[in-house]
Amino acid sequence: MAKKAAKKATMKAQVFYEPLKMSLEDVPIPEIAADEVLIKVKACGICGSDIAYYFGKASLETPTGKGPLILGHEYSGEVVEVGAIAKKLFKPGDRVVLDPVQYCNACDVCFRGQTNLCENKAVLGVSTNGGFAEYSKSKYTGVHPLPDNVSYENGALTEPLACATYGLKNLAVEVGNFCVVIGPGAIGCMMIQLAKSSGAGAVVLIGGPGDDYRLEAGKKLGADLVINATEKGSPYYVADVKAQIAEMTGGKMAARVIVPTGAVPAMEMALDISGRRSTVVFFGLPGDKDVVRVPVLQSILWDKTIRFSWLAPGVWQTALGALATGLVNVAPLVSRAYPLKDLAQALGDVKDRVGKPMKPVVVP
Repeated sequence: MAKKAAKKATMKAQVFYEPLKMSLEDVPIPEIAADEVLIKVKACGICGSDIAYYFGKASLETPTGKGPLILGHEYSGEVVEVGAIAKKLFKPGDRVVLDPVQYCNACDVCFRGQTNLCENKAVLGVSTNGGFAEYSKSKYTGVHPLPDNVSYENGALTEPLACATYGLKNLAVEVGNFCVVIGPGAIGCMMIQLAKSSGAGAVVLIGGPGDDYRLEAGKKLGADLVINATEKGSPYYVADVKAQIAEMTGGKMAARVIVPTGAVPAMEMALDISGRRSTVVFFGLPGDKDVVRVPVLQSILWDKTIRFSWLAPGVWQTALGALATGLVNVAPLVSRAYPLKDLAQALGDVKDRVGKPMKPVVVP
């Protein structure tokens, strides 16, 4: 008589199917291959892209653009099982964070070191199952040790910090530079601290509608001046941002401007307030058909550099070092912890800014 197959162990996971359709389910705990590591998820941050997927503003990177898929790509956890190939690097009990962008390491782009552009990559929580679950698996090349003095909740913010770190690398801040960050979300608040630790002489943080509480967070984290560019009733309202920057710099304008928002007016403001030999970095994601108008002659005559920043190639150890040494303090940004069962509520709360969120996390 044939033996019954052993029943697979299960875990709780939030399974996303299509916009506004997601459910907490019992699913099999992932089985790992020789080059993979199984992680017990301890904390998973909520990204704006998770909100966009859930509310139908963006498609997943799956063949259909839909689920079923476990979302979540900003997470930390504890190693519980290690494949044979990875045993020299990891062991059960290790505290780790996950780089969700898992590139192939075999294409021409990867061989050139441009791993963020790999077309064969898998992305945890975007094209393959991610961290809104009790367990998750990863290629061992996407696993990084979490410093002992960094909590799991703070460690869950390593992925956005790594992206911010790459953005600042592209910004190329020099000692004494007058810097502007347009977009006071969690990543903008990280960028303030990175710019300061890179030698910026002054950092101005600019926001818009409903951003006053975020501007106040940025002020506490090191911004020298905060500006609300749109709301006349705000105590931080400035009617003419360009004139304000000109006054602060003696007419030189900003040397470095980075834009961690996808709003086109913010990108065009960056071009308007940047000065001679300045560098402008576009970081946030606009819509598919959005177009930015560039004042070309002025940009040429002032010898400006306009750069773009995508993902976080080669900077994860730098970001983890910034966390471990306190160069970047993310603790004030972890605004609330939700249980896994309340993920849908959490996504709605963040979208509607309920409770003035910065970077909530889900704790399975």
